[in-house]
Amino acid sequence: MTEEEPKRTLVISTIENGTVIDHIKAGEALTVLRILGITGSTRECVSVATNVTSRAHQKKDVVKIENRELKAKEVDRIALVAPNATINIIRDFRVIVKKGVIIPPVLLGVLKCPNPCCITNTNEPVLSRFEMHKEKAVCSYCDAVISSDIQSHII
Repeated sequence: MTEEEPKRTLVISTIENGTVIDHIKAGEALTVLRILGITGSTRECVSVATNVTSRAHQKKDVVKIENRELKAKEVDRIALVAPNATINIIRDFRVIVKKGVIIPPVLLGVLKCPNPCCITNTNEPVLSRFEMHKEKAVCSYCDAVISSDIQSHII
């Protein structure tokens, strides 16, 4: 950068209370919003930055949600599409909790089984249950495997 070129920075306003989801894989912020049920017509004030330059990764996305702290099941869903994401809980403009996401070994009610005959896809009141094995999810009821495009199976 020369002195003639202005310094370019991306500025996203800070939030007083809420959640910042950082280190989302570039291009996945909108998927994270969909997983959280944020459509633009919901009441949350949301800031989204996509393809931001990152020191650790080449590019990343960032999502800030004011006045909302994520539930454990929401974090589990985010981990499936953004396994390197960091969840920051903000209170009074300060980071109170900062933790990475972890894909749990068992996912309850998070994925829809691809097998139409699975008991979880009938009218029975049964939550889906998947066991994670490396990068694939195996249904505990019918042994159906989800190994690619896992995000399309997120409930």
